[in-house]
Parts: sequence; structure tokens; C-alpha cells
Amino acid sequence: MLKAQARPVHLYMEANPNPNSLKFVANFMLVEEGLSFDFPDLASAGASQLAKELFNFAAVQRVFIASNFVTITKTEDVEWAEVQTIFRDHIRQYLESGQLAVQVLLEKDPLFDENDSEIVKKIKGILDEYIRPAVEQDGGAIVFHSFADGVVKVLLQGSCSGCPSSTVTLKAGIQNLLTRMLPEVREVQAEGV
Repeated sequence: MLKAQARPVHLYMEANPNPNSLKFVANFMLVEEGLSFDFPDLASAGASQLAKELFNFAAVQRVFIASNFVTITKTEDVEWAEVQTIFRDHIRQYLESGQLAVQVLLEKDPLFDENDSEIVKKIKGILDEYIRPAVEQDGGAIVFHSFADGVVKVLLQGSCSGCPSSTVTLKAGIQNLLTRMLPEVREVQAEGV
């Protein structure tokens, strides 16, 4: 588990395919590699004081934290030029104080479950190895939800949620990769979109 400590914080901002999301990248890891935390609203932000504070800004619609970045999805009625510096400064001050981005203690790896079938283990492995790094580059995550009757269901998090290009990524990218690598997979669908 990552330990909180006061340190100099350098943040830069990165655009991604979702015009309403912006990625704030830190010079150190905020959560352990491979973990991601999606907070679609204030009620879900219990494990993150940082997310709770960001939801105090009326323009914040969603907060996503993974690796070394925070992705904020804003409301459509505000332009990034109006709020990006305010968000960046708040994140930087929060992290400089030495507080953890997410306060959670995991007893086991949330990705892999020893009760998973062999095909589910393979699907999760492919998502983790090939898909996660690419999607994190864009400030989001695609997480395994279920597999039944040849259909893989995934959850779209962070900038992927509500992104205009997420359908293309899902079908042209993830579905093509999984169906090519695993003959048991016929289709990939987004759950809860």
C-alpha cells in the first residue's frame, strides 16, 4: 500500500478523447499499479477525501483516480479554460499536504479471483495486459464485469464513461482483440452505460 507523505508535487494536464474530461498527471504514483477508483458522484466518494473535495466544485461531474493521475469529467456548461487551473491547484495542494488520494486497504488483488473460470482468467489477463495501459493513457479504465454465453461485459470508468469514441474503442479495439485471442468470446458490451 502506498504511504502518504508530504512532497513536492508537479502536475501537468493532458487532454483525452472525451472533451469533457481532463487528466491531471502527478510526478508519483497515487494508487498502486493496476488499481483504479471511479467516483461517478459525491455519494460514491467515501474512500477518497480528494474526490469529495473536488465534488465541492459545481463543475465536477465525475472523478477517476488511477496510477499517477486524476481524471476529472466536468459539466458541459463550463469551459476547461475557466476551471482547469483551479482544479490543478486544488489537486496539487491536497497532494502536497501528504494525504492519500484514496484511503483504502485491499486484502487481495481485486482483479483476479481464484474462483474464476479459466476463460474469465484469460479475459481478465488480456484486459489487464493489453487494454488497461492504453485506456489509462486516455484517463480512463475498462474493467471486467462478467462473461456469459460468449459475451464479455465491461464497465467504462473515468474519461471512458460518456466518451464519444468509447463505442469505437469497445468494438474495433477490445472486441477485435478478445475475439481474435479467445474463440469463446463472440462480443463485448459496455455494462451500465
